[in-house]
Amino acid sequence: MAASLGPLVGAIDQGTSSTRFLVFNAETAELLSHHQVEIKQEFPREGWVEQDPKEILNSVYECVERTCEKMNELNIDIANIRAIGVTNQRETTVVWDKTTGEPLYNAIVWLDLRTQSTVERLLKRIPGRNKTFSKFKTGLPLSTYFSAVKLRWLLDNVEEIRKAVEDGRAMFGTIDSWLIWSLTGGTNGGIHCTDVTNASRTMLFNIHSLEWDPDLCKFFDIPMEILPNVRSSSEIYGLMVRFPVFESGALTGVPISGCLGDQHAALVGQMCFQDGQAKNTYGTGCFLLCNTGQKSVFSEHGLITTIAYKMGKDKPAFYALEGSVAIAGAVVRWLRDNLGIAKTSQEVEKLAAEVGTSYGCYFVPAFSGLYAPYWEPSARGIICGLTQFTNKNHIAFAALEAVCFQTREILDAMNKDCGIPLSQLQVDGGMTNNKILMQLQSDILCIPVVKPSMPETTALGAAMAAGAAEGVEVWSLNPGDLTAVTCERFEPQINPEESEYRYARWKKAVMKSMGWESSEGPSNGKPK
Repeated sequence: MAASLGPLVGAIDQGTSSTRFLVFNAETAELLSHHQVEIKQEFPREGWVEQDPKEILNSVYECVERTCEKMNELNIDIANIRAIGVTNQRETTVVWDKTTGEPLYNAIVWLDLRTQSTVERLLKRIPGRNKTFSKFKTGLPLSTYFSAVKLRWLLDNVEEIRKAVEDGRAMFGTIDSWLIWSLTGGTNGGIHCTDVTNASRTMLFNIHSLEWDPDLCKFFDIPMEILPNVRSSSEIYGLMVRFPVFESGALTGVPISGCLGDQHAALVGQMCFQDGQAKNTYGTGCFLLCNTGQKSVFSEHGLITTIAYKMGKDKPAFYALEGSVAIAGAVVRWLRDNLGIAKTSQEVEKLAAEVGTSYGCYFVPAFSGLYAPYWEPSARGIICGLTQFTNKNHIAFAALEAVCFQTREILDAMNKDCGIPLSQLQVDGGMTNNKILMQLQSDILCIPVVKPSMPETTALGAAMAAGAAEGVEVWSLNPGDLTAVTCERFEPQINPEESEYRYARWKKAVMKSMGWESSEGPSNGKPK
């Protein structure tokens, strides 16, 4: 007889480098079981980053199936899973055929740079080439990062997509939309929707009216009928159907009732519900979000304005300021896969630990240009300050330091915009298991870094949204009911002068990385 633990909630966490399915106890927020599958990234050309939407979907099926098997082995009854939340890598763009359910092209990943010439072309149409022309509608600068330009590129360059749009067969969505549509039936009545947080990353969405913006759709020349319906982050969107690839029929009929972009989900999972609370997530990239309450705050220092969450149809939208860094964990993966200086990510940490210093070497990993606070797409990665003494240990250390310096830059911007400096930094994400990195981060910021002992805050946030939805209601979001989280603290251990000196050198290195690439280069061709 399977044990009953009260209501459970599942979370699909579809990130840039992996997919996970996790199951939480709705009453204690305890993580009971999970499964993870790594996702391939394809780099067909320099600056291009793609993923196969079918592989992403199959990885979700596999994670759900394996987690359910593990729960059966643990004697936990999966019939107690009352709801499922979805959280996802943001901005990544998929167009599929609603009659066949097949993607019409690979997903173009948020990191992808092929749209630089598209951005240049669009800038020419804006008075004064002002890349923040839609800032007060969307909160975002015109950049390769957001979905609208990726969608524009697909419409310009992929004949099959153009034809599907003409025939009324095309559907656009970010990863959340592709998953929810597929999981709720696909060609057989699948629900084509997204939530306000994911919509706020497209550059087509008005973050005040909470609707697709006809003027922006016109500017990017995107047909509004291919866009998903925008819903809140916490409501029943549809019910799970039986998976086509597995036998068990596990979770058939369970509502999908939570949806948040991954960084927004982490903000919820870190319980940052008060104005002024912030968290930094260390994943493929690094994302610092600060809750600004029910008012949108616009940055003077290169941060973007985004929707934090909207916890129900009739609930208000909350806003956040965000500092986005493109390359964090990805730099460790690069050292492992491209340079081969380590076989595992843990080994990179060990290499860095052996020297405890970069010995004057600085690494600016601007592989996809620079995001906040510079928004400089022409920057490229550099390693500088090399001497005959420099070895792979120093480069490993410089890579970890780069993650910390980039966080310091966005934290400085956040402090200037908010006027009240953060007294500590709440952190989460895969890289926070790296103790050297966390200590370095505290040293470079000169404030304590606080890490919850359960690092899966992104999935937890999606589970909370799903469990709290009207019609599910197994998870209370009342501040008094939220479980207190145990944390690990890292205090600064070096003097602020040394920290400032190293930070100033870092900024010098950043300046040297800029203006490297022009969009007229040979890498902006059409797909083969």
